[in-house]
Amino acid sequence: MDTVIKAERLTKTFGDLTAVQDVSLEISRGDIFGFLGPNGSGKSTVIRMLCGLLQPTAGKARLDGLDVVTETEEIKKRIGYMSQRFSLYEDLTVQENLDFYGAIYGLRGPRLGERRRMVTELVGLEERLGQMVRTLSGGFKQRLALACALLHEPKILFLDEPTAGIDPVARREIWDLLFQLAGEGTTLFVTTHYMDEAERCSQVGYIYNSRLMVCGKPQELKQMPEITPQGAVWFEVHCEEPTRALSVLRRLPEIIDATIFGESIHILAREGNDEASIENLLREERMARVECRRVLPSLEDFFVTWTRRQRA
Repeated sequence: MDTVIKAERLTKTFGDLTAVQDVSLEISRGDIFGFLGPNGSGKSTVIRMLCGLLQPTAGKARLDGLDVVTETEEIKKRIGYMSQRFSLYEDLTVQENLDFYGAIYGLRGPRLGERRRMVTELVGLEERLGQMVRTLSGGFKQRLALACALLHEPKILFLDEPTAGIDPVARREIWDLLFQLAGEGTTLFVTTHYMDEAERCSQVGYIYNSRLMVCGKPQELKQMPEITPQGAVWFEVHCEEPTRALSVLRRLPEIIDATIFGESIHILAREGNDEASIENLLREERMARVECRRVLPSLEDFFVTWTRRQRA
């Protein structure tokens, strides 16, 4: 396994506040690492330490074999960073932004022109080079931010909520680009609140209240005993009135937990219940067109269940 990112007990304090505590993780080349956690849990602070933008209070980390504290200048040449807030210049054109960021990375002349052409083709901005950035849609602004982060051919790409606030089509297109980059050997470190995006990651870490609580492949996390405790079973219910059905289910002693999941309801029921018994419970409440099937928990089930457990 070619380890590209390795952190050992990474910790950051600001006075009496501990923003990140004892975070350890290991990410291989070409992986897409999804970093999950509630707002304020420490995700952005971890990224800033790994990028060499923030010095750890304790612990250590290496990127591509380089120490994040003592070799920060060399690390900056090997990483790309796309922040969660759009940080480009809206009063410049697409090309002017690319040329500006290219100059920051030391790209000049023919080399800058070559890289600009390659990244604009990759993200689909060839026809918009002369367009003012302020007139771009949210999706195209994110494409431009990604293009700027890729200009200097980084081996590792950090993306802090790269699809926040853009429409589903643009989100899908951004992820198609990320898959292409990973397939070419780029290592991606992505924070997101979208569970469908986390499902696409090769590895997922969950941070809560400054601590990395769990880390593993999505399928491994969904099968953890804490998410499906002994004596419990997950079901998915479809019916005509899901919100009313949710209210009914949450009152029943047979149901441990229930939540809306798209147009259906995911429920965690006590063992001994089956599809027929769940359907009968709802039909007794005059629910129409009830269909129930046994399912594995989703990553969203994991996220919600684990967060509730930590709060408790």
